[in-house]
Amino acid sequence: MTAVQEERTTDDLRALAERAGRELEDATALEILRWAAKTFGSRFCVTSSMEDAVVAHLASRALPGVDVVFLDTGYHFPETIGTRDAVEAVMDVNVITLTPRQSVAEQDAEYGPKLHDRDPDLCCALRKVKPLEEGLAGYQAWATGLRRDESKTRANTPVVGWDEKRGKVKISPIAKWSQEDVQTYVTEHGVLTNPLLMDGYASVGCAPCTRRVLEGEDARAGRWAGRSKTECGLHG
Repeated sequence: MTAVQEERTTDDLRALAERAGRELEDATALEILRWAAKTFGSRFCVTSSMEDAVVAHLASRALPGVDVVFLDTGYHFPETIGTRDAVEAVMDVNVITLTPRQSVAEQDAEYGPKLHDRDPDLCCALRKVKPLEEGLAGYQAWATGLRRDESKTRANTPVVGWDEKRGKVKISPIAKWSQEDVQTYVTEHGVLTNPLLMDGYASVGCAPCTRRVLEGEDARAGRWAGRSKTECGLHG
């Protein structure tokens, strides 16, 4: 499928996002991604933390060879890097790995070791937010795996919304899915998942800031445990 490559203004994109958010609220995840593929073509990408490859798999059905952007923060679990490599090897996607401007050692030299413990917001800004902003520069729209049931802060996630910070259309095709829906899709399509999901982790981020969840906790409870921080800054 080849989309017409249009140059759209920020106002055009914002209006497009707002309209699509209303019109696609009841659409399936695949329908939402087919709309994105038709509307944006190569100016559309998927971002993945490699917790699982569900959205990447869905997007590859809508737009074979779609760009899948992965942030290698330098702090990932080996299992996460292994999942990225497996996705790149077996799926019809183009994995693009973004890295921060500084290595972990260079950051430690400038800010002191274990910045993630002393100022996790700054660490996320340096190793996630800034690299993603630079990596998304050439795209008009990006897709995420955000789901409304993951936490209270994500309860109102639109299937298509406006990313004011980056001036881009933000697409969350599985926003309405439950964890059961995710597992059903994984099983039906043999989708790759991070092995840590079978070892007590419900949400997988950087190793120093991620722990296993306890019974009854929401999926995001294992991220920055013991802190008021709930998001890395990529999503608000």
